Order: sequence, then structure tokens, then C-alpha cells
Amino acid sequence: MKKATTVWAILALVAISCTQERVNVNRLVENYAQVTIPAPDLTGITDNGKEVLKLYRMAADEVDKIYWQQYFGPKEEFLSSLSTEAERQYASINYGPWDRIDGKAFLKGYGPKPAGAGFYPADMTEAEYTAFNAPDKQSPYTLVVRDGDALKTVWYHDAYAQFIAKIEGYLHRAADVTIKESVRHYLLHLIEGLKTDDYYESNKAWLEMNDSKMDLVLGPIEAVDDGLYGTKASYGAYVLLKNLQRSEELNALSARMPEYQKMLPGDAANHNFVPGAESDIFSCNVLYCSGYTNAGYKVIGINFPYDAKAQEELGTRTIIFDNIIREKFNRTVHSVGSALLEEIHQPHVDASAFYWLIVFREIAKGLGVKETVNGKGTVAEALGNEALALEKAKSNVLGAWLCAQEAEAYNISALFQKEDVLTTFVTNTIRSTRFGAADPTGIANIVVYNYLLESKAIVWNPSGRYSIDYDKTWQALETLGAKILDIQAHGDIEAAHAFLAKYGVAGPESLSDKRVLENAGIPVDIRFTYE
Repeated sequence: MKKATTVWAILALVAISCTQERVNVNRLVENYAQVTIPAPDLTGITDNGKEVLKLYRMAADEVDKIYWQQYFGPKEEFLSSLSTEAERQYASINYGPWDRIDGKAFLKGYGPKPAGAGFYPADMTEAEYTAFNAPDKQSPYTLVVRDGDALKTVWYHDAYAQFIAKIEGYLHRAADVTIKESVRHYLLHLIEGLKTDDYYESNKAWLEMNDSKMDLVLGPIEAVDDGLYGTKASYGAYVLLKNLQRSEELNALSARMPEYQKMLPGDAANHNFVPGAESDIFSCNVLYCSGYTNAGYKVIGINFPYDAKAQEELGTRTIIFDNIIREKFNRTVHSVGSALLEEIHQPHVDASAFYWLIVFREIAKGLGVKETVNGKGTVAEALGNEALALEKAKSNVLGAWLCAQEAEAYNISALFQKEDVLTTFVTNTIRSTRFGAADPTGIANIVVYNYLLESKAIVWNPSGRYSIDYDKTWQALETLGAKILDIQAHGDIEAAHAFLAKYGVAGPESLSDKRVLENAGIPVDIRFTYE
């Protein structure tokens, strides 16, 4: 792809002083525990199915190349310029020279990360963008680039044509090979979506594809990297294998989503959205991921599609990543609880509670407010680049709130209590503040942590450990959930700015926690290798 202004070219102009303090990159790599994703058990998968999985992975590799272009620039040229294996490893984890934890460059010669990544010219001004009147400039699927002295938009399917052509080829072959008509139907619609940047029909086909043991999520999915306007979608891919027995248990929750929607706290007028009837939940193991889904810390569940129209008309699909949840709990969450909670709370850090917290967090993504109540359009349109951090905070909080209620009412088959849910949620929130404030996920975790601290739901003691007031934690979740829903419902951008400015900044307690956990050798997160 040739662009008049690339992130790579701009970086050459913003080299910083050689006196920059040298970063211990070896130590940074150790922040991510290496997890080997084993070769999957393909018992019961036909030879055709195995070939489809192979083609899915090949398509995902092309998605990875697109994401490098979106976020930073040419991968191979960049990695080959680095002098040590640790630098190459950490650059590969972060997809560039900027640490996803703190947003700063960990390599000499690089200035601050462009807020708009590769979606906009790095030298574009706000006034210039405001004056630019292209009707598709806010589309999730266009780049804004230089055209001489002017700006113009370029659709993703044109900008990344060389990679998309290869993806289409792999998906066509998979559609020819598969024996599942629903899979073939989905793949052909996905190909059309990649060609046109219109994914409504492929979203519908994906939600209807519920009889395959394998799954593929691929395309420009989530606006995680657009720090300017919060609209441009990053390419990512997951190759998944379903756990059918567990999925049957989880899917019983799908029918209750309208009920959960009515249960939400605050003014009922703020959440009159009705989830689509085709919502479902699957339990899966991640076999492979690429693009933004592989960058930095790893998510442990998804709820797609993000498109508000699709959510209302069709519903959502929640996918819980069983193997990633297990690895995260064992390698990080449990250890953080042992290091930072008072002893009385430590027995309540529970693996089953952690699993179900993730289930309800992903369910909560499909609930709440999608369209403002006062004619400002969708929440994403009204709140711009503040929308995603608030949405993620909302999902974390309301997911925990719902999970605790269901545990207390004995509506969950696993044996854990409300106190286990709240303790495990607090522990995971404390752990997740280590992700920093460089992107919406990190900001959302800091927001929740600071609110709990301000509400005295959690107390940071002189010992460096936390005590938990369960009643106050429960009340804080309800109050914070209602507050975020109100900001979203009214599309109140000023309130959103003020809220995130107040709660979205790491304080001395979380910085102290970070030092404790680093000294204890507890990793921030995990990274993948594959058999």
C-alpha cells in the first residue's frame, strides 16, 4: 500500500535524543509469561474440517500484516533493524516501538505514539479534520490520508487490497472445502464484507452459524487504537474451537438477556434497549490469534458484533476463551491476590468465580445503552474517543454486579459465593491497573479501581495490602454502573471528559502495587507461542 504520509515516514522525522534512558527490555519481556497453545485435540473433526482450520490460520496471518500497517508500519523492515532478540520480542508483543502498558517508546529514536495510529496523517490538525467534509471520514472502515495539500479518505478494501485478496483466496478455499453449509454461507458473506467494507450480512451469517465446532472471527472489529476520534476499526482475527458441552450450559443464559437488561441499575429510561433474539454464548479454546487481538495483553472473552444496529436487530455472540481464562488466573490473578490482599480475603479468590465474572462481563457488553435518549445518535457517535473506555468500564462493573446477584440467588451451577465474586473482581481490577492508561481497556480498569478506592469499598492499608468491604463494593458497582449508563444515555461528552479525567489516572496506591508485583516476579499478562 502506498500512502502520501505513513506512520513509518513520520517516525523518521520525530527521532528523539540519543540521551534517552536505556530501557531494560529483557525485564519488559518477562512481564508477559509465555504460554504455549498446544496443538488442538481434533477428535471428531473431519479431514475437511482440519483443512478449513489450516486455511483460517493462513487468512489470520494476512490480517496480522494489515494490522502492522494500521498501527505502525512495515513489520519485517522494522524488526530487522533492531539489535537484540529481546527488542524484537517486545516489539512483536507490542506491534511497534511503544509499550502498550504506558504508551511510551521503549526503543531509542522514537517519539510519542501518534494518537491516531496509522488511520490519519500524523501531522493532521483538529481544525483541518473538522474542515474536511468527506461524508465517509467517520466510517470505521476508512483511512484519512494526504492528497497533496488536501485530505481524502481511502476505504480499507482499497488501502489493504493486496492482503485482502489473499484472505479472500483462503476463505474461498475454506468455503469450497467445508461440509457445513452454515460455514460456507458465513465465509462467502465475510468475503463480500471484506470487498465492500459492509459487514451487516456477514455479521448476520456469523450469528446464524451455530452448528460448527470451529469458529473464525476476522476483520476490522474494534476501534481500540484510534485515540483521536475513537471510530477507526483495527483488524484482528481469532481461530477458535468450541467446547460444545460447556456451551450448552452457557447458552441457557442467552434467553435471559432481556431480563438482565431490565435488571440494570439507575433510570430505566436510560437502558430501554432490547437485545436481539439471536444472542448466544459459546465456550471456546483459542487456537490462534493475530492483529490487534494478539497485541499486548490478551482478552479472555469477546462479545460481537459491535455494530449497534446489528446488536439490536440480530443480537450478539459472546465467546468465552476457556484456555486463556485458565492461564490468566493461574499465572496472574491468584498470585496478585496472595501478594496484595489481607489474609482474610485470600481464600475468596476463586477460579470458578473468575470464569463466571468473564461470562457476565461479556454478556454485559450486549446490554445497556446503544442509542442516546436525546437524539444525539449512537453512544459511540456522541462520545467519540471517550466511548470505548466508558463502555469497557460499564461492562466490567455491570458484569460483576450481575454475576454477584446470580451467585447469591444460586442461579449458577458452580459452587461459589457472592463474596468470592466480589473478591475475585477486586483482585482482577487491581491486577488490571498494571495495563496502564495507554488505551481504553487500561483506562477502564483504572476508572473502576479509583472509584472503588474513593467509595471505601477497598482500603489500601499501610501494610501494602487491601481490605474489602463487601457491602460497599456491592453498592459501588451499582452506583458506578448507573452513573456510566446515564452518561452514555445522554451522550454527555462533557461529563464523560470530566469523569475520565477524575478517575482515569493511576494514583500512588496502584503505582505501589506495581512495584510490589514486579519485585515478586508476577507477570502483567501472557503471550502466546504455538505448537
